[in-house]
Amino acid sequence: MAVLGIETSCDETGVALYDPERGIIAEALASQIALHAAHGGVVPEIASRDHVAKLAPMLKQVLAEADLSWADVELLAYTAGPGLVGALMVGACVGAGVGFGARLPTLGIHHMEAHLLAPQMPAGGPAFPFVALLVSGGHTLLVDAAGVGRYRILGETLDDAAGEAFDKVARLLGLPYPGGPPIAALAESGQADRYALPRPLARSGDLNFSFSGLKTAVRLVVERCRAEDSLERERAHIAASFQAAVVDSLTAKVLAAVEQTDYDAVVMAGGVAANQALRQRLAREAAAAGFQIHYPPMALCTDNGAMVAYTGWRRRADAEEGLPAVIARPRWSLEELKPPGA
Repeated sequence: MAVLGIETSCDETGVALYDPERGIIAEALASQIALHAAHGGVVPEIASRDHVAKLAPMLKQVLAEADLSWADVELLAYTAGPGLVGALMVGACVGAGVGFGARLPTLGIHHMEAHLLAPQMPAGGPAFPFVALLVSGGHTLLVDAAGVGRYRILGETLDDAAGEAFDKVARLLGLPYPGGPPIAALAESGQADRYALPRPLARSGDLNFSFSGLKTAVRLVVERCRAEDSLERERAHIAASFQAAVVDSLTAKVLAAVEQTDYDAVVMAGGVAANQALRQRLAREAAAAGFQIHYPPMALCTDNGAMVAYTGWRRRADAEEGLPAVIARPRWSLEELKPPGA
């Protein structure tokens, strides 16, 4: 069963073919980083226009690489939300249109569910139930994942997402967009304890996150260093101190969630899941506390079509025949989902 997945929720155009027996058959990914870098963040109109330009050729490319025709595809899945509404509409309209024209069942996929299920795609992936930390440029949340479509949000960010905070701090430090990789690289030569930055909501008693105050604290440090003409020599220390604060904040809430649920497995997914400092810290904590930590392959941490295709296969019982609906939901809670076929 070949499932074609389309991802256009934000600033990456992803197309992939997945088969449960063969895995990922073919995939293509087009990043828009270069288009948005000059603006320091994603510009929705630019994102939508680039999806329009890239999507159709990428569909042809993936089918050609797999040596398949539309007759070999049994299901088309596209990201229906959450995300930028214009970007979502591109994928939804193309997905529904192609699905109708090729007489394929179609299915709108929840973007965060696709991230959550991505670590289960390779053989030996984690079994339910588990705690999921979904952490990216647009989302930071902890989820009690009891099964496909059986999700309970344990905590979420009250303001900036972790990835968004990386982007904003990178701009303060004069680093390129997106901010995660350059901050991580700069932090390698810095002292993580150089600046006593806050760990927001550390004593809140809940599992929510907050990164806006941390970003403000970094801005004050940067302004002081700039006034003292010491910013250039302090940049690595600021980056390391900021990254350590984010890692501490995320780790503390994950450990609290494991204790609350008594699960023995944690899944971390989303773009920030590629951060090596966070991976290493969670690996140490997991070994000490006796739970397993799972990640998707590095290539599947960021947005991609393969996770959408895989989630489409897991949810194939929900696919629509005939004239499909065009679904684009920029705001869509995981808790609204139901098990496949329900």
